Amino acid sequence: MSLDEKLDHVLDDRVAELAARYLPLAVEILREAVRIPADQVDRPEDAGGDPAAGLSNHERMRLEMLRDRIIEIGAVRDAADVGFDDFGNLVWVVEDDDGVPSADKKVIYLDGHSDTVQALRDQWHEKLNGAVDPYDGLVDAERLDRDAVRAELGYLPPDDEWEHLLFGRGTADQLAGVISQIIATKILLELAPEGALRGTIVRSYATVAEEDNDGGGPRYVVSKVLPGASPELVPDVVIFTEGTGDNQKGALGIYRGQRGRMQIEVTVTGRSCHGSMPHLGLNPLEFGARILVEATEQAEIDGFADHAFLGAGTRTASWAVLDTPSDCAVPDRFTFRFDRRLTVGETPELALDEVARLDAVTAARDAGLTVDITVPVYEQPTHTGYVLGNDQIYPGWETPEDHPAITAAVEAYRRVVSPRIDEPAGGATAGARRSEPRVDRWVFSTDGVGFPVPADADEIDVPASKAWVTSGDMKHPAMFGIGAGVEQNTHRIGENIDRRELEHAIAVLARFPSLFSAA
Repeated sequence: MSLDEKLDHVLDDRVAELAARYLPLAVEILREAVRIPADQVDRPEDAGGDPAAGLSNHERMRLEMLRDRIIEIGAVRDAADVGFDDFGNLVWVVEDDDGVPSADKKVIYLDGHSDTVQALRDQWHEKLNGAVDPYDGLVDAERLDRDAVRAELGYLPPDDEWEHLLFGRGTADQLAGVISQIIATKILLELAPEGALRGTIVRSYATVAEEDNDGGGPRYVVSKVLPGASPELVPDVVIFTEGTGDNQKGALGIYRGQRGRMQIEVTVTGRSCHGSMPHLGLNPLEFGARILVEATEQAEIDGFADHAFLGAGTRTASWAVLDTPSDCAVPDRFTFRFDRRLTVGETPELALDEVARLDAVTAARDAGLTVDITVPVYEQPTHTGYVLGNDQIYPGWETPEDHPAITAAVEAYRRVVSPRIDEPAGGATAGARRSEPRVDRWVFSTDGVGFPVPADADEIDVPASKAWVTSGDMKHPAMFGIGAGVEQNTHRIGENIDRRELEHAIAVLARFPSLFSAA
């Protein structure tokens, strides 16, 4: 074994050692990131409270706390290396003065969103017997009804391993991921003299408004920061820290793709009148309901395109608003949305046409109602007041399994995770940690949808050495993800992560850069 190889294996051990040493610190910061919205949620609005604290476009308090902790714990060299961009993303950068010109280094983005979905606090208390709070986590272990928790979630470890669980809204989606980025950059700086950062620049993002507008943070970077930018800003690879556990396949997968998605809004406008004489009106609720029923039947009978890796397209009714003068009237307008997941071979135009050609749409129009089928525009301002104004179309992506970024991720896992997992006889089952890396894809959506750009776009100068991926008429940097949390447990009552997964995710993030640089 050469000296370089020996030093490489020493680095494996050092990274894993520090990931374990700093796990209590990671847990401490994660607990506070989960808890902090309660400071505003529990305060009256006239006293500065915010009932939406922690949700999309309301992340400021959490992000300011994280910025301060990044500086305090040494996850950046200097306080000037962390701050907010105009969109509202928290950005911090680490690089070593290793003699390699910045323009020649591999640029690695770490990406995790900092917003969560609604806490549903009353439901947590009701369904979990008051033992778990979405902000404060486990508050009364003696009252914890484990069967109630199991009824809510797709996977939980055996009872004798529950000591490793950390409960709270956002633990799995995706605050643990953001914390893993913070601790990883701390480790990278600490081990820079041992080569952990050699030949790389790591730019880490805690993005905003992802739950409302997938990929909004990266879309801002791609459209406003990267055009005309020098090579040290343009990513060679992007690592998402969304949870990559599966309740049947195992924890901590290395995910290299996802389907796209879009919102389809249907507005049915009729004519309102008194409910006692409905023949004088045109009821958009009744005609709209027929559209919904037929859309469901269409999906069940015809189905959607399928793809061997990314999976099949899907569509579900996801939101509705009824404009009506009273509950004893024919309404004036019925608006609803479909959440449409797009797989390879499906386009937004195709998805809109599928709805437009429903017989129920034709029937409504023939009866004199107006039916508008559109893609809504996201116009909510971020916590800095920035309005992106994008159509709610989010392209899917896939990084080839043989791309150097994926092979380096697999190698990192084998070096710093595999030796530290003792699988039971017969191998791990369900959502448990596995010693062998599992390369797969997400079912849900991530910030990855914000990076693809038209293949013929030339606003961003992408040297061939960066090996961006071209897929159909789009291109994007190599992308993959690894993160603590089971995908099927996100957005659910009792959401949690296993701290051991957090430790391993940190280790992979901290070991990847030097392996990728050498690839």
